[in-house]
Amino acid sequence: AETLLADQPTTTYVAAGPAYDDADWHARIARHRARRPATWSTLETSDLAVALADATGPVLVDCLGTWLDAIVSSAELWEAPVDEVEDYVAARTTGLTATLRAANHPVVVVTNEVGLGVVPEHRSGRLFRDLLGTMNQRVAAASAEVHLVVAGRVLRL
Repeated sequence: AETLLADQPTTTYVAAGPAYDDADWHARIARHRARRPATWSTLETSDLAVALADATGPVLVDCLGTWLDAIVSSAELWEAPVDEVEDYVAARTTGLTATLRAANHPVVVVTNEVGLGVVPEHRSGRLFRDLLGTMNQRVAAASAEVHLVVAGRVLRL
C-alpha cells in the first residue's frame, strides 16, 4: 500500500491502533516508521474520522481491522448483543466514510480481506469477521478506487 503514495513526500501514516497499550503494536509501528520516507509523519489514533478530517495532505491508514478492534474494545462491546455492536460500528463507519468522501487529498486505507485470514471460530471471531466484511464494503463504496495488494503487487479492482 505504501507504493501507492511513494511519490507523496508529506504523507501521514495513521496507525489505527488498539485501545490498550500494546508493546507489540508499538514495535510494529516503529518498524514501519523506519522503513518509510523520513518526510512521512506518523499518527497513532483510534479516531480515524478526526485524523482524516485534520489531514492536510496524503494519508495512509493502517488498518481497518485494528481500528475495528480498537473501537469495539474501547466501548467494551465485544460481549454485547450483536445488534448493539453492529449499530455502534455502523455509526462509526458512517463517520469514517463521510470524511473519506470529503477528503481533497489521496487517502489509502489498508484492510484485510476477511475471507483470507485466520479468524477463530468463536462468537467474537465470527462477529469480528462479519463486522470487518461489512466495514470493508462500506469503505469501498465511499472510495474512488479500490486496490488489492497481494505479495507486494498492487491490482486495481
